[in-house]
Amino acid sequence: MPAIESRLHAASESFQAHRAGMLALLAEVRSHEARSAAASNASAERFARRGQLLPRERLALLLDTGAPFLPLASLAGLGHDHQDLGRSVPGGGVIAGIGRVAGVRCMVSASDSGIDAGALQPMGLDKQLRMQEIALENKLPYVQLVESAGANLMQYRVQDFVRGGGIFRNLARLSAAGLPVVTVTHGSSTAGGAYQTGLSDYIVMVRDRTRAFLAGPPLLNAATGEIATEEELGGAVMHTHISGLGDYLAEDDRDAIRIARSILGGIDWTRDEAPRKFAPPLYEAEELLGIMPGDGRRPVDMREVIARIADGSEFLEFSEHYGSATVCGHMRLEGHAVGIVTNNGPIDSDGATKATHFIQACCQSRTPIVYLQNITGYMVGRAHEEAGIIKHGAKMIQAVTSATVPQITLHCGASYGAGNYGMCGRGFAPRFCFSWPNARTAVMGGEQAARTMAIVMEAGMARKGAVDHAKIDAMQQQIVERFDRQMSVFTTSALLLDDGVIDPRDTRAVLAEVLSVCRDADTRMPQAMQFSVARP
Repeated sequence: MPAIESRLHAASESFQAHRAGMLALLAEVRSHEARSAAASNASAERFARRGQLLPRERLALLLDTGAPFLPLASLAGLGHDHQDLGRSVPGGGVIAGIGRVAGVRCMVSASDSGIDAGALQPMGLDKQLRMQEIALENKLPYVQLVESAGANLMQYRVQDFVRGGGIFRNLARLSAAGLPVVTVTHGSSTAGGAYQTGLSDYIVMVRDRTRAFLAGPPLLNAATGEIATEEELGGAVMHTHISGLGDYLAEDDRDAIRIARSILGGIDWTRDEAPRKFAPPLYEAEELLGIMPGDGRRPVDMREVIARIADGSEFLEFSEHYGSATVCGHMRLEGHAVGIVTNNGPIDSDGATKATHFIQACCQSRTPIVYLQNITGYMVGRAHEEAGIIKHGAKMIQAVTSATVPQITLHCGASYGAGNYGMCGRGFAPRFCFSWPNARTAVMGGEQAARTMAIVMEAGMARKGAVDHAKIDAMQQQIVERFDRQMSVFTTSALLLDDGVIDPRDTRAVLAEVLSVCRDADTRMPQAMQFSVARP
């Protein structure tokens, strides 16, 4: 394949300004993540008195040393617990990601029990459901480190109670699909949450710490008058010796993690294939920091991004001179064959037609597709309507919807209007969806929206005989502020409209990891069953 010849000038003032802006946004992302870790680690003394490990210590022991770990949805719920983002604690009360346990790539979910005893935080339910969805679609074993006070009753919402059943349904679906569910119950797993433990294929319990029951002592006494201790009702010894809920009795957290690793190490599961040979890009990943301008309206040649993630910076562009604002082509990424669809401007009829052709060709050759989104939308105007932009855009959306290969979306910049749909936004269920810190998602730009409403408002006032320009200006300012606030990645990622915000410099590594996940999933044939594995 031909190599891309970069025209980026890393010493230019604009590059340095873009780089500084990206680093500032990235620092903000990391500060929010660090606040969650600090809030959890503040419980260290209490955990030590109980002889327990902190959630992140448990996770570190569970995962293979030196193996890649891809954290997911770390900003979930940001701003939902506190309007001041500087005081918000994101993560949803759950630490989750894809990593290796005894050589087996797994989805790992750990209760962040250092915060509010592991009670689910805002968006925690949605986060768990998304992690289970990823595990199911990509045929990953599911490992849970459970210690949770359950739902936060101070923030009780009936819809969360009803939708929460989806967590338990998905655990049964994972097991029935032949994907082992391994659970270490480090502490509380009570009331409805007890089924998070009960619906597991392998259950490890910790002596004197595990608590699993449908009703704790106070509720039991209030409901029936019976008096019993927590240990009698749902301790590890009772469940491993009498009820049969627990399979393995561990002496402490470290022992429990050792057993969980032994379980994964003992199953017949395909480990990572031998590394592939590939050439690194010709250009430094560090330069990805300075490509995207802070103003999403300024044009960017997305080939500069491709040149810094493709093996050898090689890219074979497809139909280069037709619909040229829509860039399609083939490359390899750490040896994986990949189809790329990206944007050097709005999508016109030719671009939509080309993308449709290219997506279908990728399906024919079983080539995964990566969408590098930097799109202001589809072209509008009389000439474009006459050219059939709606029907050609619809064909592209149909191709994205019906594609039979893994599709991965990366929000590199703007993601506006129907361009979000045609470029496989979250609503089109890409296997994975990530964002750079500068990404912005909206039905249109704030100024566009404000100007549209101003025209409508001015026309209405004119029909009534008087135009109040001050009122129109105030309305426009409100719309711009509302759009700017909601299109920020700190809002969209908090709402789980992506699977995480990544450092642009990590783009190649993240894409390589999820491409490997997709490849394994498409070649793996787990032993599916009619029912999930039931307790004895």
